[in-house]
Amino acid sequence: QVQLVESGGGLVQAGGSLRLSCAVSGSTSRFNHMGWYRQAPGKQREWVAGITGSGSTNYADSVKGRFTITRDNAKNTVYLQMNGLKPEDTGVYYCNASTIFSDYWGQGTQVTVSS
Repeated sequence: QVQLVESGGGLVQAGGSLRLSCAVSGSTSRFNHMGWYRQAPGKQREWVAGITGSGSTNYADSVKGRFTITRDNAKNTVYLQMNGLKPEDTGVYYCNASTIFSDYWGQGTQVTVSS
């Protein structure tokens, strides 16, 4: 059973930074792709950033240049460094891990950015 556990969320003022972590039970190297999504109140869940097994990264336009996704296969953890936070970044952030056969989600961590 794969488990993903996010942490690192919290309340921060606009312009501040947070680093989210996603700890994965078992090896992260088996996942073709890992990513972060977020869901703001009253809105659909949206993709934020992704990283492949080879380390290639992609970002939503809304976070490009501010957020950085990394993965540490030795620690079975994926990170999302968030700088220059804006109130519109507020939401529940979810970690995702996928193979060609399966898709896994964490329970989410709340990020609140005050203006």
